[in-house]
Amino acid sequence: MRVACLGGGPAGLYFAISLKLRQPDADVTVFERNKPDDTFGWGVVLSDETLDNLVANDPVSAESIRKHFAYWDDIAVHYRGTRQLSTGHGFCGIGRKQLLLLLQARARELGVTLEFEHNVQSVKDFAKDYDLVVASDGLNSATRAEFADTFKPDIDMRACKFVWLGTHQKFDDAFTFIFEQTDKGWLWAHAYQFDDDTATFIVETDEATWNAHGFGEMDQHQSIALCEEIFKDHLGGHSLMTNANHIRGSAWINFPRVLCEKWHHDNIVLMGDASATAHFSIGSGSKLALESAIALADLVTEEATLPEAFEVYEDARRIEVLRLQSAARNSLEWFEEVDRYLGLDPVQFNYSLMTRSQRISHENLRLRDPKWMEGAEQWFQMRAGGPESPVRAPMFAPYQLRDMSLENRIVVSPMAQYKAVEGCPTDWHFIHYAERAKGGAGLVYTEMTCTSADGRITPGCPGLYAPEHEAAWKRLADFVHTETNAKLCCQIGHAGRKGSTNLGWEGMDSPLAADNWNLLSASAIAWSSNNATPRAINRDDMDRIKAEFVSAAEMAERAGFDMIELHAAHGYLISSFISPLSNIRSDEYGGTLENRLRYPLEVFNAMRAVWPAHKPMSVRISANDWAGDEGITPEDAVLIATAFSDAGADIIDVSAGQTSTQGKPVYGRMFQTPFSDRIRNEAGIATMAVGNIYEPDHVNSILMAGRADLVCLARPHLADPYWTLHAAAQIGDRAMNWPLPYDAGRDQLWRLADKEAEVAKV
Repeated sequence: MRVACLGGGPAGLYFAISLKLRQPDADVTVFERNKPDDTFGWGVVLSDETLDNLVANDPVSAESIRKHFAYWDDIAVHYRGTRQLSTGHGFCGIGRKQLLLLLQARARELGVTLEFEHNVQSVKDFAKDYDLVVASDGLNSATRAEFADTFKPDIDMRACKFVWLGTHQKFDDAFTFIFEQTDKGWLWAHAYQFDDDTATFIVETDEATWNAHGFGEMDQHQSIALCEEIFKDHLGGHSLMTNANHIRGSAWINFPRVLCEKWHHDNIVLMGDASATAHFSIGSGSKLALESAIALADLVTEEATLPEAFEVYEDARRIEVLRLQSAARNSLEWFEEVDRYLGLDPVQFNYSLMTRSQRISHENLRLRDPKWMEGAEQWFQMRAGGPESPVRAPMFAPYQLRDMSLENRIVVSPMAQYKAVEGCPTDWHFIHYAERAKGGAGLVYTEMTCTSADGRITPGCPGLYAPEHEAAWKRLADFVHTETNAKLCCQIGHAGRKGSTNLGWEGMDSPLAADNWNLLSASAIAWSSNNATPRAINRDDMDRIKAEFVSAAEMAERAGFDMIELHAAHGYLISSFISPLSNIRSDEYGGTLENRLRYPLEVFNAMRAVWPAHKPMSVRISANDWAGDEGITPEDAVLIATAFSDAGADIIDVSAGQTSTQGKPVYGRMFQTPFSDRIRNEAGIATMAVGNIYEPDHVNSILMAGRADLVCLARPHLADPYWTLHAAAQIGDRAMNWPLPYDAGRDQLWRLADKEAEVAKV
């Protein structure tokens, strides 16, 4: 087999080595346009996992590489005059030039031909002379460009500016992040050692700060001099260096995130940065390249034909590449949005930085550095007003909203039961909510409780519009307050155009077969083609419905609820005013976001006026219609949350979607938490996070990073009413209050959990 590798970077060289190990008789040539010792980077970062993969693939080259590694176990974060240090991270660095020279030597040893200063003009013509062409020609791949119609690249130029420099200040004790504030904005550096006397020093900033400093008008000498001045307190008198003298100007660039729909064409296959890029902030570009090289060499050898090898390679590697790209996207977006975190306490800022990619979780950090984690959890508890000891996880920190004190941060989210009769809660509701209140959560929500019979979603939805409703809810509230430490919140709403539908298990959002009631909405737009078209609400309707919300709030107070929430999300009546997908009014309640918020704020203000001043009130919003710029965006959500906060909302319950059938949500673990994060840290408003949160690790990560103040779990509480008590046992917390009759069960659960933990240590 005649094989050409286009590009003599780590990807191309390591594929050549890997293939020759499997097929010694293969004729493999690497074509590189630069000289053998040219390099335009500094250090390369690899993890322990990648090192193990290199050893398994080729012990000879792995050993030669290992001899030149600089190892570190610590991460240091310099921020606001502090230095936060955590350990147990396990990384190593090697100079890019050194890595290339070692791979070149190993390739020659195995019989690979290396052709330097060879620039391929037409890959299509070139490929006629070879059985296989591996296009590892880098970030600006000419191959990808030549066959763009096949590969369908998606190149997203990201927001931050960065410049890749080096220094003889070695940073040999830790991978180091440095955040420096100037009179024109913040800049930050990623610094790590890669040989005995040199470190990589990447300087990054947002475009506004870059422009304010005038970096775009500087040459490299001027740019470096300014960076030296900004970071002088950390350079120990050493200068910064460039090896990109071939580039005119200051050499700052934006990172291009590359995705390709397809990775192969005829006998040509993309690899490394040519096919996909991962942001340098998680150090996975080299990992992707080297591990893809191993996988492709395996498949080219094992599969019957090249097309089959390519298909399997693409299927197998795409999942891993997308996983790492997702982590890299999370990481780069954290740096792009770092302004929202620059007010955090150093402990929380450090935690947020370390968990930014979501590859490192709360318990993972505990395994890496239990001492640091104990200190961080103690800081969180004491800041929340909890005791100094015992040290407990963030989910068990207290929280105060007006005069309501929660003993922990777990919220049982609203979950429709469809068991009410004529709007009245039944014994089902009593048992359902009472069990969850006994289950240890700090705050328990009722499902959306409707303001009128024609404001219900389904005939099985409960309400607060009749004396018997109030009495049934009071029975529940009295039990919760007498027998548990939980607090109770009533979510109050009106179904709007999503009303008069079947019970959830009989067809969600589908209209009743008979006995339908008339619908109202902001505009006369049906929820779907299967649903009835609502009548556009008029001023008289607005006044009547506002009065019904007020009446429901007054009933909730008499029933004994500790808190109420206005449901302004998920496409129901109040939400229908906010979203431009459902509000096309031409009066003062339509058009601009300010106008669309007018009636929701009228309702909120009227409810807040009758709700006792010492009791908190929240608002649930949909922070993203998942319909692009046509609907509500996360940027809009900050403005919406601010408007309700300014009106007196104590906390914003941040959900998303369910506002229109046009929405195309992107699901995933904790997928709505970024919206809560944005509102909390950009607007300084207390938030609740919700959405596919199901493990204690998720909850603690969200809280410790400052992404929300309370965390709502829905489905986990359907499966396990005692989720909070069980979660505490699972993570070794022994300070939870259990109902006294259940002490024997608690003790057994603790013993079993302790035994399981001991077995896990062996």
